[in-house]
Amino acid sequence: MVRETVTVSPRTLKWKCIESRADSKRLYYGRFILSPLMKGQADTIGIAMRRALLGEIEGTCITRVKSENVPHEYATITGIQESVHEILMNLKEIVFRSTLYGTSEASICVRGPGYVTAQDIILPPCVEIVDNIQHIASLTEPINLSIELEIERNRGYLIKMPHNVQEGSYPINAVFMPVRNVNHSIHSYGNGNQQQEILFLEIWTNGSLTPKEALHEASRNLIDLFIPFLHQEEENLPFEENHHTVLLSPFTFYDQFDKLKKKNKKIALKSIFIDQCELCPRVYNYLKRSNIYTLLDLFNNSHEDLMKIEHFRREDVKKILGSLEKHFAIDLPNNQF
Repeated sequence: MVRETVTVSPRTLKWKCIESRADSKRLYYGRFILSPLMKGQADTIGIAMRRALLGEIEGTCITRVKSENVPHEYATITGIQESVHEILMNLKEIVFRSTLYGTSEASICVRGPGYVTAQDIILPPCVEIVDNIQHIASLTEPINLSIELEIERNRGYLIKMPHNVQEGSYPINAVFMPVRNVNHSIHSYGNGNQQQEILFLEIWTNGSLTPKEALHEASRNLIDLFIPFLHQEEENLPFEENHHTVLLSPFTFYDQFDKLKKKNKKIALKSIFIDQCELCPRVYNYLKRSNIYTLLDLFNNSHEDLMKIEHFRREDVKKILGSLEKHFAIDLPNNQF
C-alpha cells in the first residue's frame, strides 16, 4: 500500500492506495482514498480529478499508415486474410508506452506465411509496446508485407479528415486517452459542523501507465493550470493589441477594414460571442453549425467563406454587418455588396 501526507493546518490530509491489480496487460485498476475533507470538498476534488484523468493525460497511438500498391482503405490483398480496413483497425488497438515528444516513425517488414503481431513493429527507442501478442494480420502465402507507421503522442481525440487521405497513406482515428474510466464516490461521517468526508477514486487504465502514475500526472496537470492564479498581480496580456492586428488580417469583407471602434476602445474580439449581436435565429444557427462562436471566429472568415455555408445568402451577410454597426459601433461601408 502507498501512503503520502500533505499537511494543511489544522488538518492532515492523507491519501492511500487501498486496491491495485492488473486484470490484463491492457487493463489496470486502482482504488484510492483521500481524507479527511470538509463537507463539499470531496465532490470538488473528485469532479476535477475525473476531468483531468480523462482529458489531460497524454497517450501514444498510431495515427497514419503508409503502404504502396494499396488502392483504397477497403481493398483486399492477395495472400493476406484481412482486408486493409481490418489491418488498420488492428493497428489502432495497439497500446504504447512512451516518452515520445510529438511524432515518430515506425515500420513493419514481414514475410509470410505466418501471423503478424505487435512484436513485429520496429520502434524508435523511446517507444515500447504494452501487449506484444496483439494481432495485426495473417499472411497465408509467401509474400512480403511492408508498412510504414506514424506514431504520435498527444491527448484527447484525433479524428481523421477526408482531405488528409492520400494514395497509399491512411490516417487513423486515434484515442490518446490512457485512462479508460474514472469513478468517484463520497463517504460522509460526523455530525453538524463536524461533518467530514472521504473521497474514493477508482481508476482504470489501458496498461500504458498504472492508475497511480495516472493520478500523479493528473494532479501535476491540475496544479500547472492553477499556478497562474497564485501570482500576486495579474499579468497584462498583450492579446488585445496583437490579436487585433494579426488575426483580423484574414477578414476581407472590405478593402479597408483596419479600425474597430467601440466608444473609442479596441474590442476584445475573443470575449464577444455572436449571440450578443442579436442576429435572427436562422443566421445565428448557421454560424454556430459552422463553428463560428465569437467575433474573432467571424472575422477570420472572408465574405467568400461565409457564402460557402449551406443555405447562407447575400442578405444574411448584410444582416451581420448591420448588427455589427448597431451593437458595436463598427463603421463598415456596404458598397462592397
